[in-house]
Amino acid sequence: MTLSSYPSMAFPDIAAVRYGHGLSPLFASPADTDMLLSSVSVMPATPMVAVGHAGTMINDYNRIRRASRNGDEAERAAYKAVRNSFVSAHYNGLMIRFSRILDAPVTFGERLHAFWIDHFTTIKRDIAQVPLQLDFHDHALRPYMGGRFVDMLVAATTHPMMLGYLDQTKSKGPNSVSAQKRGGGVNENLAREVMELHTLGVGAGYSQTDVRQLALLLTGLGQTKDYEGAFFPTLAEPGAETVLNRSYGGATPSERDVLVVLGDLARHPATAQHLARKLAAHFVSDDPDPDLVAAMARAYSDHDTDLMPVYRTMIDHPAGQAGTGGKARQPFDWMATAMRGLGLRGADLAGMRGKSVRDLFMTPLSRMGQPWQSPAGPDGWPEEERAWLTPPGLAERINWSMNVPSRLMTDLPDPREVAEATIPPGARDTLAMLVPRAERRADGLALVLASPQYNTR
Repeated sequence: MTLSSYPSMAFPDIAAVRYGHGLSPLFASPADTDMLLSSVSVMPATPMVAVGHAGTMINDYNRIRRASRNGDEAERAAYKAVRNSFVSAHYNGLMIRFSRILDAPVTFGERLHAFWIDHFTTIKRDIAQVPLQLDFHDHALRPYMGGRFVDMLVAATTHPMMLGYLDQTKSKGPNSVSAQKRGGGVNENLAREVMELHTLGVGAGYSQTDVRQLALLLTGLGQTKDYEGAFFPTLAEPGAETVLNRSYGGATPSERDVLVVLGDLARHPATAQHLARKLAAHFVSDDPDPDLVAAMARAYSDHDTDLMPVYRTMIDHPAGQAGTGGKARQPFDWMATAMRGLGLRGADLAGMRGKSVRDLFMTPLSRMGQPWQSPAGPDGWPEEERAWLTPPGLAERINWSMNVPSRLMTDLPDPREVAEATIPPGARDTLAMLVPRAERRADGLALVLASPQYNTR
Protein backbone atom coordinates (compact mmCIF):
# COMPACT_ATOMS: atom_id res chain seq x y z
CA MET A 1 0.00 0.00 0.00
CA THR A 2 1.37 3.40 -0.99
CA LEU A 3 0.71 6.43 1.17
CA SER A 4 -0.55 9.45 -0.70
CA SER A 5 -2.36 12.65 0.13
CA TYR A 6 -6.13 12.72 -0.15
CA PRO A 7 -7.77 15.44 -2.23
CA SER A 8 -8.15 18.84 -0.60
CA MET A 9 -10.60 18.57 2.29
CA ALA A 10 -12.56 20.97 4.48
CA PHE A 11 -11.53 21.43 8.10
CA PRO A 12 -14.18 19.08 9.60
CA ASP A 13 -12.95 16.19 7.45
CA ILE A 14 -9.30 16.91 8.26
CA ALA A 15 -10.17 17.15 11.95
CA ALA A 16 -11.93 13.78 11.90
CA VAL A 17 -9.39 11.93 9.77
CA ARG A 18 -6.07 13.33 10.98
CA TYR A 19 -6.88 14.15 14.60
CA GLY A 20 -9.53 11.56 15.33
CA HIS A 21 -10.71 8.12 14.26
CA GLY A 22 -12.20 9.07 10.93
CA LEU A 23 -15.61 10.28 9.90
CA SER A 24 -18.52 8.71 11.75
CA PRO A 25 -22.04 7.79 10.64
CA LEU A 26 -23.25 8.67 14.15
CA PHE A 27 -21.44 11.89 15.05
CA ALA A 28 -20.78 15.13 13.20
CA SER A 29 -17.15 15.96 12.47
CA PRO A 30 -15.56 18.74 14.58
CA ALA A 31 -16.44 22.11 13.09
CA ASP A 32 -13.42 23.97 14.44
CA THR A 33 -10.30 23.72 16.58
CA ASP A 34 -12.20 24.53 19.77
CA MET A 35 -14.38 21.46 19.26
CA LEU A 36 -11.32 19.28 18.82
CA LEU A 37 -9.68 20.68 21.94
CA SER A 38 -12.87 20.34 23.99
CA SER A 39 -12.40 16.56 23.94
CA VAL A 40 -8.98 16.72 25.61
CA SER A 41 -10.24 17.43 29.10
CA VAL A 42 -13.15 14.99 29.03
CA MET A 43 -12.66 12.47 31.84
CA PRO A 44 -14.33 9.07 31.41
CA ALA A 45 -17.32 8.43 33.66
CA THR A 46 -15.90 5.05 34.62
CA PRO A 47 -12.13 4.63 35.11
CA MET A 48 -10.41 1.38 34.23
CA VAL A 49 -9.60 0.95 37.92
CA ALA A 50 -10.96 3.04 40.79
CA VAL A 51 -8.67 5.62 42.35
CA GLY A 52 -6.66 4.07 45.17
CA HIS A 53 -7.82 0.50 44.50
CA ALA A 54 -4.82 -0.81 42.54
CA GLY A 55 -2.65 -1.38 45.61
CA THR A 56 -5.41 -3.18 47.48
CA MET A 57 -6.07 -5.43 44.48
CA ILE A 58 -2.38 -6.33 44.12
CA ASN A 59 -1.92 -7.00 47.85
CA ASP A 60 -4.98 -9.27 47.83
CA TYR A 61 -3.62 -11.07 44.78
CA ASN A 62 -0.20 -11.58 46.41
CA ARG A 63 -1.76 -12.79 49.67
CA ILE A 64 -3.91 -15.35 47.88
CA ARG A 65 -0.97 -16.46 45.72
CA ARG A 66 1.19 -17.07 48.82
CA ALA A 67 -1.60 -19.01 50.47
CA SER A 68 -2.02 -21.22 47.41
CA ARG A 69 1.54 -22.51 47.79
CA ASN A 70 0.47 -24.50 50.84
CA GLY A 71 -1.15 -27.04 48.55
CA ASP A 72 -4.71 -26.68 49.83
CA GLU A 73 -7.15 -27.26 46.98
CA ALA A 74 -9.49 -24.46 48.03
CA GLU A 75 -6.60 -21.99 48.20
CA ARG A 76 -5.35 -23.05 44.78
CA ALA A 77 -8.84 -22.54 43.40
CA ALA A 78 -8.98 -19.09 45.01
CA TYR A 79 -5.67 -18.16 43.41
CA LYS A 80 -6.83 -19.38 40.00
CA ALA A 81 -9.96 -17.28 40.35
CA VAL A 82 -8.15 -14.09 41.30
CA ARG A 83 -5.57 -14.62 38.56
CA ASN A 84 -8.36 -15.05 36.02
CA SER A 85 -9.92 -11.83 37.28
CA PHE A 86 -6.66 -10.00 36.59
CA VAL A 87 -6.50 -11.48 33.08
CA SER A 88 -10.08 -10.29 32.59
CA ALA A 89 -9.09 -6.81 33.80
CA HIS A 90 -6.31 -6.77 31.19
CA TYR A 91 -8.78 -7.75 28.46
CA ASN A 92 -11.37 -5.34 29.80
CA GLY A 93 -8.86 -2.50 29.58
CA LEU A 94 -8.80 -2.99 25.80
CA MET A 95 -12.58 -3.06 25.57
CA ILE A 96 -12.92 0.08 27.70
CA ARG A 97 -10.44 1.92 25.49
CA PHE A 98 -12.41 0.86 22.39
CA SER A 99 -15.72 1.80 24.01
CA ARG A 100 -14.50 5.27 24.89
CA ILE A 101 -13.60 5.84 21.26
CA LEU A 102 -16.90 4.49 19.98
CA ASP A 103 -18.96 6.66 22.34
CA ALA A 104 -17.01 9.91 22.04
CA PRO A 105 -18.47 12.53 19.67
CA VAL A 106 -14.91 13.85 19.14
CA THR A 107 -11.97 11.47 19.59
CA PHE A 108 -8.95 13.78 19.56
CA GLY A 109 -8.76 13.30 23.34
CA GLU A 110 -8.67 9.52 22.94
CA ARG A 111 -5.94 9.82 20.33
CA LEU A 112 -3.94 11.97 22.72
CA HIS A 113 -4.42 9.53 25.57
CA ALA A 114 -2.95 6.77 23.38
CA PHE A 115 -0.08 9.07 22.42
CA TRP A 116 0.87 9.85 26.02
CA ILE A 117 0.52 6.21 27.09
CA ASP A 118 3.06 5.42 24.39
CA HIS A 119 5.31 8.35 25.31
CA PHE A 120 5.46 7.14 28.91
CA THR A 121 5.60 3.47 27.99
CA THR A 122 5.39 0.91 30.78
CA ILE A 123 5.25 -2.85 30.24
CA LYS A 124 3.87 -5.20 32.87
CA ARG A 125 6.17 -8.05 33.86
CA ASP A 126 3.49 -10.05 35.61
CA ILE A 127 -0.29 -10.27 35.46
CA ALA A 128 -0.32 -8.91 39.03
CA GLN A 129 0.71 -5.50 37.66
CA VAL A 130 -2.44 -5.06 35.55
CA PRO A 131 -4.30 -2.85 38.08
CA LEU A 132 -1.21 -0.68 38.54
CA GLN A 133 -0.80 -0.18 34.80
CA LEU A 134 -4.46 0.72 34.38
CA ASP A 135 -4.15 3.15 37.28
CA PHE A 136 -1.08 4.68 35.64
CA HIS A 137 -2.89 5.24 32.34
CA ASP A 138 -6.07 6.69 33.79
CA HIS A 139 -4.83 8.57 36.86
CA ALA A 140 -1.19 9.52 36.21
CA LEU A 141 -1.52 10.52 32.54
CA ARG A 142 -5.06 11.31 31.46
CA PRO A 143 -5.82 14.10 33.98
CA TYR A 144 -2.73 16.04 32.87
CA MET A 145 -2.78 15.78 29.08
CA GLY A 146 -4.80 19.00 28.83
CA GLY A 147 -2.59 20.83 31.33
CA ARG A 148 1.12 21.38 31.86
CA PHE A 149 3.58 18.73 30.75
CA VAL A 150 5.67 19.32 33.86
CA ASP A 151 2.78 18.06 36.00
CA MET A 152 2.30 14.97 33.86
CA LEU A 153 6.06 14.31 33.97
CA VAL A 154 6.06 14.40 37.77
CA ALA A 155 2.97 12.18 38.00
CA ALA A 156 4.40 9.65 35.53
CA THR A 157 7.93 9.58 36.96
CA THR A 158 6.81 9.10 40.55
CA HIS A 159 4.06 6.55 39.84
CA PRO A 160 4.82 3.05 41.19
CA MET A 161 4.16 1.48 37.76
CA MET A 162 6.98 3.53 36.23
CA LEU A 163 9.19 3.08 39.28
CA GLY A 164 8.80 -0.69 39.13
CA TYR A 165 9.10 -1.01 35.35
CA LEU A 166 12.38 0.91 35.23
CA ASP A 167 13.80 -0.74 38.38
CA GLN A 168 13.80 2.42 40.45
CA THR A 169 12.46 0.39 43.37
CA LYS A 170 15.84 -1.41 43.41
CA SER A 171 17.89 1.79 43.45
CA LYS A 172 19.77 3.10 46.50
CA GLY A 173 22.29 5.83 46.92
CA PRO A 174 25.70 4.14 47.45
CA ASN A 175 26.23 6.32 50.53
CA SER A 176 22.63 6.26 51.74
CA VAL A 177 21.66 5.12 55.22
CA SER A 178 20.03 1.98 53.77
CA ALA A 179 23.03 1.05 51.60
CA GLN A 180 25.40 1.45 54.54
CA LYS A 181 23.34 -1.06 56.52
CA ARG A 182 22.20 -3.52 53.85
CA GLY A 183 24.21 -2.82 50.72
CA GLY A 184 22.86 -2.04 47.27
CA GLY A 185 23.53 0.54 44.61
CA VAL A 186 22.10 3.02 42.17
CA ASN A 187 20.08 1.96 39.12
CA GLU A 188 20.23 4.35 36.15
CA ASN A 189 17.25 3.09 34.11
CA LEU A 190 14.71 5.70 35.22
CA ALA A 191 17.15 8.58 34.92
CA ARG A 192 18.20 7.51 31.43
CA GLU A 193 14.67 7.15 30.13
CA VAL A 194 13.52 10.41 31.72
CA MET A 195 16.23 12.24 29.81
CA GLU A 196 16.37 10.21 26.60
CA LEU A 197 12.69 9.43 26.04
CA HIS A 198 10.47 11.54 28.29
CA THR A 199 12.12 14.97 28.14
CA LEU A 200 15.29 16.04 26.30
CA GLY A 201 15.44 13.35 23.62
CA VAL A 202 18.36 11.53 22.03
CA GLY A 203 21.29 13.74 21.08
CA ALA A 204 20.26 16.68 23.25
CA GLY A 205 23.75 17.31 24.59
CA TYR A 206 23.62 15.59 27.95
CA SER A 207 26.30 13.12 29.01
CA GLN A 208 26.52 9.82 30.84
CA THR A 209 27.67 11.85 33.83
CA ASP A 210 24.39 13.78 33.72
CA VAL A 211 22.46 10.48 33.64
CA ARG A 212 24.46 9.18 36.61
CA GLN A 213 23.96 12.36 38.59
CA LEU A 214 20.23 12.37 37.91
CA ALA A 215 20.06 8.72 38.94
CA LEU A 216 21.69 9.61 42.26
CA LEU A 217 19.25 12.46 42.74
CA LEU A 218 16.29 10.13 42.12
CA THR A 219 17.43 7.44 44.57
CA GLY A 220 14.89 8.39 47.24
CA LEU A 221 11.94 7.56 44.97
CA GLY A 222 10.18 4.31 45.77
CA GLN A 223 6.84 2.78 46.63
CA THR A 224 5.04 1.85 49.84
CA LYS A 225 3.70 -1.60 50.69
CA ASP A 226 0.36 -0.38 49.37
CA TYR A 227 1.87 0.46 45.96
CA GLU A 228 1.83 4.21 46.34
CA GLY A 229 4.69 6.42 45.21
CA ALA A 230 6.76 7.86 48.06
CA PHE A 231 10.12 9.43 48.88
CA PHE A 232 12.41 7.64 51.35
CA PRO A 233 15.31 9.77 52.65
CA THR A 234 17.11 6.67 53.93
CA LEU A 235 17.44 5.41 50.32
CA ALA A 236 18.58 8.74 48.88
CA GLU A 237 22.16 9.65 48.17
CA PRO A 238 23.28 12.49 50.46
CA GLY A 239 25.00 15.55 49.08
CA ALA A 240 24.49 17.63 45.98
CA GLU A 241 24.27 16.32 42.41
CA THR A 242 24.95 18.28 39.23
CA VAL A 243 22.66 17.77 36.23
CA LEU A 244 23.22 19.84 33.08
CA ASN A 245 25.54 22.17 34.98
CA ARG A 246 23.04 22.93 37.76
CA SER A 247 23.47 21.74 41.34
CA TYR A 248 20.58 20.11 43.18
CA GLY A 249 20.18 18.96 46.77
CA GLY A 250 22.47 19.10 49.75
CA ALA A 251 23.29 17.30 52.96
CA THR A 252 19.67 16.32 53.64
CA PRO A 253 17.92 14.47 50.78
CA SER A 254 14.53 15.92 49.88
CA GLU A 255 11.72 15.12 47.45
CA ARG A 256 11.70 18.80 46.58
CA ASP A 257 15.05 18.35 44.79
CA VAL A 258 13.46 15.70 42.57
CA LEU A 259 10.55 17.99 41.72
CA VAL A 260 12.91 20.85 40.90
CA VAL A 261 15.08 18.81 38.53
CA LEU A 262 12.02 17.37 36.77
CA GLY A 263 10.69 20.90 36.39
CA ASP A 264 13.95 22.06 34.86
CA LEU A 265 14.03 19.12 32.46
CA ALA A 266 10.42 19.76 31.44
CA ARG A 267 11.19 23.42 30.70
CA HIS A 268 14.43 22.76 28.81
CA PRO A 269 14.43 23.97 25.16
CA ALA A 270 15.44 20.49 24.01
CA THR A 271 12.32 19.06 25.65
CA ALA A 272 10.15 21.60 23.83
CA GLN A 273 11.72 20.54 20.54
CA HIS A 274 11.53 16.81 21.32
CA LEU A 275 7.86 16.84 22.32
CA ALA A 276 6.85 19.13 19.46
CA ARG A 277 8.49 16.92 16.86
CA LYS A 278 7.10 13.75 18.41
CA LEU A 279 3.54 15.10 18.44
CA ALA A 280 3.85 16.38 14.88
CA ALA A 281 5.30 13.06 13.70
CA HIS A 282 2.44 11.17 15.31
CA PHE A 283 -0.43 13.32 14.08
CA VAL A 284 0.77 14.97 10.86
CA SER A 285 3.74 13.37 9.12
CA ASP A 286 6.56 10.92 9.74
CA ASP A 287 8.85 13.74 8.62
CA PRO A 288 7.06 16.85 9.90
CA ASP A 289 7.50 20.38 8.54
CA PRO A 290 10.33 22.06 10.52
CA ASP A 291 8.31 25.28 10.73
CA LEU A 292 5.43 23.37 12.32
CA VAL A 293 7.76 21.80 14.88
CA ALA A 294 9.37 25.16 15.66
CA ALA A 295 5.99 26.84 16.13
CA MET A 296 4.82 24.08 18.47
CA ALA A 297 8.05 24.24 20.47
CA ARG A 298 7.64 28.02 20.88
CA ALA A 299 4.08 27.57 22.10
CA TYR A 300 5.30 25.02 24.63
CA SER A 301 8.03 27.27 26.00
CA ASP A 302 5.98 30.48 25.88
CA HIS A 303 3.20 28.88 27.97
CA ASP A 304 5.34 27.17 30.65
CA THR A 305 4.85 23.62 29.25
CA ASP A 306 1.07 24.04 28.88
CA LEU A 307 0.08 21.50 26.24
CA MET A 308 -3.18 22.99 24.98
CA PRO A 309 -1.45 25.86 23.13
CA VAL A 310 0.85 23.25 21.56
CA TYR A 311 -2.10 21.21 20.30
CA ARG A 312 -3.83 24.34 19.00
CA THR A 313 -0.68 25.44 17.17
CA MET A 314 -0.37 22.02 15.53
CA ILE A 315 -4.00 21.95 14.40
CA ASP A 316 -4.12 25.55 13.12
CA HIS A 317 -0.73 25.55 11.36
CA PRO A 318 -0.90 25.26 7.53
CA ALA A 319 1.07 22.01 7.71
CA GLY A 320 -1.41 20.68 10.24
CA GLN A 321 -4.23 21.27 7.78
CA ALA A 322 -2.45 20.09 4.63
CA GLY A 323 -3.66 17.04 2.72
CA THR A 324 -4.19 13.93 4.80
CA GLY A 325 -3.39 10.33 3.92
CA GLY A 326 0.35 10.44 4.59
CA LYS A 327 0.28 8.60 7.94
CA ALA A 328 -0.33 4.90 8.48
CA ARG A 329 -2.92 3.97 11.07
CA GLN A 330 -1.43 1.68 13.67
CA PRO A 331 -3.43 -1.53 14.27
CA PHE A 332 -5.25 -0.37 17.43
CA ASP A 333 -6.09 2.94 15.77
CA TRP A 334 -7.24 1.19 12.59
CA MET A 335 -9.41 -1.33 14.44
CA ALA A 336 -11.11 1.43 16.45
CA THR A 337 -11.64 3.46 13.27
CA ALA A 338 -13.17 0.45 11.54
CA MET A 339 -15.63 -0.18 14.37
CA ARG A 340 -16.49 3.50 14.57
CA GLY A 341 -17.12 3.51 10.82
CA LEU A 342 -19.50 0.57 11.20
CA GLY A 343 -21.56 2.61 13.64
CA LEU A 344 -20.81 0.44 16.66
CA ARG A 345 -21.19 1.83 20.18
CA GLY A 346 -19.57 0.86 23.46
CA ALA A 347 -22.70 -1.06 24.46
CA ASP A 348 -22.11 -3.40 21.50
CA LEU A 349 -18.87 -4.55 23.15
CA ALA A 350 -20.15 -4.63 26.72
CA GLY A 351 -20.88 -8.36 26.94
CA MET A 352 -17.61 -9.55 25.43
CA ARG A 353 -15.35 -11.58 27.68
CA GLY A 354 -12.49 -14.03 27.55
CA LYS A 355 -12.27 -16.03 24.36
CA SER A 356 -14.31 -13.56 22.30
CA VAL A 357 -12.00 -10.68 23.23
CA ARG A 358 -8.96 -12.81 22.56
CA ASP A 359 -10.16 -14.14 19.20
CA LEU A 360 -11.68 -10.94 17.80
CA PHE A 361 -9.21 -8.37 19.12
CA MET A 362 -6.17 -9.57 21.07
CA THR A 363 -4.90 -12.17 18.62
CA PRO A 364 -5.53 -10.05 15.50
CA LEU A 365 -3.73 -7.08 17.07
CA SER A 366 -0.73 -9.30 17.76
CA ARG A 367 -0.75 -10.61 14.20
CA MET A 368 -0.91 -7.05 12.91
CA GLY A 369 2.25 -6.31 14.88
CA GLN A 370 0.84 -4.43 17.86
CA PRO A 371 0.14 -6.83 20.75
CA TRP A 372 -1.99 -5.10 23.36
CA GLN A 373 0.13 -3.09 25.83
CA SER A 374 3.29 -4.97 24.83
CA PRO A 375 5.73 -2.83 22.83
CA ALA A 376 9.26 -4.17 22.54
CA GLY A 377 10.78 -1.63 24.93
CA PRO A 378 10.42 1.68 26.75
CA ASP A 379 10.61 3.67 23.51
CA GLY A 380 7.10 2.46 22.62
CA TRP A 381 5.69 1.87 19.15
CA PRO A 382 7.41 3.11 15.95
CA GLU A 383 5.77 5.84 13.88
CA GLU A 384 7.08 4.94 10.43
CA GLU A 385 4.58 3.45 7.99
CA ARG A 386 7.02 0.66 7.06
CA ALA A 387 6.48 -0.80 10.54
CA TRP A 388 2.74 -1.16 9.98
CA LEU A 389 1.81 -1.46 6.31
CA THR A 390 3.54 -4.80 5.82
CA PRO A 391 2.19 -7.69 3.71
CA PRO A 392 1.45 -9.89 6.78
CA GLY A 393 -0.06 -6.96 8.69
CA LEU A 394 -2.29 -5.91 5.79
CA ALA A 395 -3.35 -9.51 5.20
CA GLU A 396 -4.52 -9.71 8.80
CA ARG A 397 -6.42 -6.43 8.45
CA ILE A 398 -8.19 -7.82 5.38
CA ASN A 399 -9.00 -11.03 7.25
CA TRP A 400 -10.41 -9.04 10.17
CA SER A 401 -12.44 -6.85 7.81
CA MET A 402 -13.98 -9.88 6.13
CA ASN A 403 -14.82 -11.92 9.22
CA VAL A 404 -15.15 -9.87 12.39
CA PRO A 405 -17.89 -7.30 11.59
CA SER A 406 -20.48 -10.08 11.19
CA ARG A 407 -19.53 -11.33 14.66
CA LEU A 408 -20.00 -7.89 16.15
CA MET A 409 -23.28 -6.95 14.48
CA THR A 410 -26.54 -8.78 13.87
CA ASP A 411 -27.30 -6.76 10.74
CA LEU A 412 -24.44 -5.50 8.66
CA PRO A 413 -24.84 -1.98 7.27
CA ASP A 414 -24.92 -1.29 3.55
CA PRO A 415 -21.25 -0.88 2.54
CA ARG A 416 -22.17 1.84 0.05
CA GLU A 417 -23.67 3.88 2.88
CA VAL A 418 -20.64 3.24 5.10
CA ALA A 419 -18.28 4.46 2.38
CA GLU A 420 -20.36 7.55 1.73
CA ALA A 421 -20.65 8.40 5.45
CA THR A 422 -17.04 7.75 6.48
CA ILE A 423 -14.80 8.53 3.51
CA PRO A 424 -14.43 12.18 2.46
CA PRO A 425 -15.72 13.21 -0.97
CA GLY A 426 -13.11 12.85 -3.68
CA ALA A 427 -11.38 10.02 -1.85
CA ARG A 428 -14.02 7.35 -2.42
CA ASP A 429 -14.36 7.32 -6.21
CA THR A 430 -12.67 3.92 -6.67
CA LEU A 431 -14.68 2.37 -3.86
CA ALA A 432 -17.88 3.80 -5.35
CA MET A 433 -17.19 1.63 -8.39
CA LEU A 434 -16.00 -1.51 -6.61
CA VAL A 435 -18.29 -1.81 -3.60
CA PRO A 436 -21.59 -2.20 -5.54
CA ARG A 437 -20.05 -5.15 -7.40
CA ALA A 438 -19.43 -7.12 -4.19
CA GLU A 439 -21.53 -10.28 -4.01
CA ARG A 440 -22.22 -9.97 -0.27
CA ARG A 441 -22.47 -7.09 2.20
CA ALA A 442 -19.60 -8.62 4.14
CA ASP A 443 -17.39 -8.49 1.04
CA GLY A 444 -18.35 -4.90 0.32
CA LEU A 445 -17.62 -3.86 3.92
CA ALA A 446 -14.24 -5.59 3.73
CA LEU A 447 -13.40 -3.51 0.65
CA VAL A 448 -14.23 -0.35 2.60
CA LEU A 449 -12.54 -1.20 5.91
CA ALA A 450 -9.38 -2.58 4.27
CA SER A 451 -9.08 0.35 1.85
CA PRO A 452 -6.22 2.86 1.89
CA GLN A 453 -8.71 5.46 3.14
CA TYR A 454 -9.13 3.47 6.37
CA ASN A 455 -5.51 2.34 6.71
CA THR A 456 -4.14 5.87 6.42
CA ARG A 457 -5.01 9.23 7.89
